[in-house]
Amino acid sequence: MATIAFVNIGMIVTGDIKQPLSKANTIVVQEGKIAKIGNADILAGFKVDKTIDVVGMTVIPGLIDSHVHPVIGDYTPRQKTQDYLDGAMHGGVTTFISAGEPHFPGRPKDPAGTKALAILVHKSFENLRSSGLKVHGGAVILEKGLVEADFAEMAKEGVWLVGEVGLGSVKKPEDAEPMVNWAKKYGMKVAMHTGGTSIPGSSTVSADDVIAVQPTVVSHVNGGPTAVSSAEVEKLINTTDLTLEIVQCGNPKIAAFTAKRLAEKDALHRLIFGNDSPSGTGIIPLGILRNISFIASMSGIPAEKVIAMATGNTARVFGLEAGLIAEGKEADLVIMDAPIGSIGSNTLEALEAGDLPAVALVMVDGVIKVTKSRNTPPSARNYTIK
Repeated sequence: MATIAFVNIGMIVTGDIKQPLSKANTIVVQEGKIAKIGNADILAGFKVDKTIDVVGMTVIPGLIDSHVHPVIGDYTPRQKTQDYLDGAMHGGVTTFISAGEPHFPGRPKDPAGTKALAILVHKSFENLRSSGLKVHGGAVILEKGLVEADFAEMAKEGVWLVGEVGLGSVKKPEDAEPMVNWAKKYGMKVAMHTGGTSIPGSSTVSADDVIAVQPTVVSHVNGGPTAVSSAEVEKLINTTDLTLEIVQCGNPKIAAFTAKRLAEKDALHRLIFGNDSPSGTGIIPLGILRNISFIASMSGIPAEKVIAMATGNTARVFGLEAGLIAEGKEADLVIMDAPIGSIGSNTLEALEAGDLPAVALVMVDGVIKVTKSRNTPPSARNYTIK
């Protein structure tokens, strides 16, 4: 693979919510990883094949969507839409995490079929990596009849995600708890539906239900699309240390409330962002950017910390080697800038003003996949590649 240098970077947003900004202005990418970060003098140690002059724009980690409902391939029967994941990549998203495949046509609900579907979808998306999509699919939906041996078998085949508890026939905490414990025993990360029902067959889930089950992620605490009350959110914040997820396809009032309360408690590391698409609210390619812009403009939280919620926070929760601009991490990078006409002079100022930034370039695993976003406004500046 080519050794690529990003130079003349105006601002690096690291994805680390504790240290969200870097003073460096140069990044070297080698063999799909971030090899070195620093100033221009680091280039002396590399034979650079390609130089990208960022001309003062901002570089952030590739965004991570913590909540998608894929099927197989880049198509969703939910909205009869092709290339919706690729559309999100044009919004700066480089990694997608399944919260279950409930929209799979004729989805099997018996133990054997449920297990087979999770394994199939997981392996299918593993083989799609060459397209640039990094989709962690095959999140098993809990159905009655699954036993510990099924979780052991799925884990052996690479399945490491449990879709939203409550989407399948296992709805009561007392039924879900043993399965969640089996899943955790075999290293799986567990999402749990929170709030009102979303699709036929799902259930309403309260804070007490979540506390009883203890998932890895409290899915769409702001509703998917109907939210729990602010008092329920307070209970989750005050009595647990669980990760709370805000989604685009949810309740904006509760989203802002959650972010502000976590900021007051210096607990923003507990907040991550998902899209929850495709859903009844449609396909939203810029959903993660919209989350970032909304929270940055309405909560008083600095935009660089909000970006960390959609990158480093999510990577930490799910154990991914992406989401951070740090040496040795996967080279998923996005060049952004203020869009033409924004009152902001750079990406962070634009986000805090409530605007969507211009996505100028997207790199996944050290390979340039987007050279100009088809979905965001254009930037006033243009990078060059030599």
